[in-house]
Amino acid sequence: MAKENSENPRFICGLHATLHVISGKWKPLILFFLNKGPTRYGELKRSVRGVSDKMLIQQLKELESDGIVERTDYGEIPLRVDYSLTLFGVNLVRAMEPLCGWGETHQGDIAAAMDRRKVSR
Repeated sequence: MAKENSENPRFICGLHATLHVISGKWKPLILFFLNKGPTRYGELKRSVRGVSDKMLIQQLKELESDGIVERTDYGEIPLRVDYSLTLFGVNLVRAMEPLCGWGETHQGDIAAAMDRRKVSR
């Protein structure tokens, strides 16, 4: 398990720092889809089903500010903008891959737990 971080008092440990970067309902999904390569905004919006324009833009700006995502504006009309992962972002996504694998393996158990939670309310 991760050790406590005494070098940077802002974060309790490495997990805390990571959660700061990926916190938000949509950021992990954005990163998942950007891992496939440079993606235009509209394609990303279609891929991350259920996210509003406002929220997608906000989450992309935060990821860009954190150095995880790069926005490339081609200066064309109609507007053409691509989003892609930086090297820092690629490293983050690699760290998230085992978590994705765990989710894939346990989707049925997770769905059942969610159903039980709904029933108990």
